[in-house]
Amino acid sequence: MKCHLLPAVVAAAIAASATAAAAQDVSGEITLAAYSGIFQDKYTEAVVKPFEAKFPNVKVTYFASPSSSAMLGNLRSQASDAQTDVVIFDVSTSLIGDKEGLLAPLSTTDVPNLADLVPQAIVKEGYGPAVTFDNLVVLYNTEAFPTAPTSLSVLWDKTYAGKMAVTSMPSILGSGLMVMTSAMLGEDYTQSVEKAAAKLAEMAPGVQTFDPKPDAYTLVINGTDVLGTGWNARGQYYADESGGKLGVMLPAEGSILQINTINLVEGSKNAEAAKAFINYALSPEAQSAFTEAMFYAPVNAKAEVSAEATARTVAGQLDKMLPLDWGWAATKSEEWNQIWKRQIISASN
Repeated sequence: MKCHLLPAVVAAAIAASATAAAAQDVSGEITLAAYSGIFQDKYTEAVVKPFEAKFPNVKVTYFASPSSSAMLGNLRSQASDAQTDVVIFDVSTSLIGDKEGLLAPLSTTDVPNLADLVPQAIVKEGYGPAVTFDNLVVLYNTEAFPTAPTSLSVLWDKTYAGKMAVTSMPSILGSGLMVMTSAMLGEDYTQSVEKAAAKLAEMAPGVQTFDPKPDAYTLVINGTDVLGTGWNARGQYYADESGGKLGVMLPAEGSILQINTINLVEGSKNAEAAKAFINYALSPEAQSAFTEAMFYAPVNAKAEVSAEATARTVAGQLDKMLPLDWGWAATKSEEWNQIWKRQIISASN
């Protein structure tokens, strides 16, 4: 008796066989530059190790960095002899890298999973797309707040003066807070941030540190500070790790969408393996795994994520995100950085 397999089953089997064969063909070593700390730990477990299992002939070396600006500096120093193959950093930094010729364009031919990304993930110029979505939040010590705060205005409450850890520019936490403050005041930040700067200067005397070390999450958890600014994904993770000592608040006035992009470095010495890694990182499998592990919203429309994890990511809060063109914001970076230094941080003295 003959067995007649359905065409779809046959096609799937052929595709799986082709994928396995392709994985065997890709080999060598690549260096991935990305964030240090808990991001490195979770990304290694959720994405890097599964990739290496699927591509057994490729070795990924994770080069950890504390910030996007530090990674950009490394790429600039390596411009004539690239030592990095793939880099993950924030979108405003990647746009600078694109313009400086440090990063290479990508297409669906190189990275098939680009076809399944949500519209907000695509970089118009054709360079590295978004790999994670996040948003800016206010962190608070739950023991100091029996009732959870709901408004950004809590940062100006003198009750908490001297007990706040607010990250300033050049971190995009600083530029994001500038935009959110403008929105709170009804100011159009694309025209002027004068009102926002003045308001942030009023807050400054109550800030214990504008450069939280080791980070605002730790300072708020241990009670050194009771309020801070940070990112939702890390905040949600540390809320669990602290047994609920850390609270995470999305202000009623809205927040800003933070985008990390994944990029092929121009001059990569193993571009084939680098593209394979980027494609895997954008796959539904990898996107789902990292969202479940650390509450970054997925960028692949086909990623399947639990309702519990989705509720704690920006995916379910997109209607509360303020419009912010990071390409435009990058052109204001130096101007806003000077405003932070001269008008805001200086007011804390």
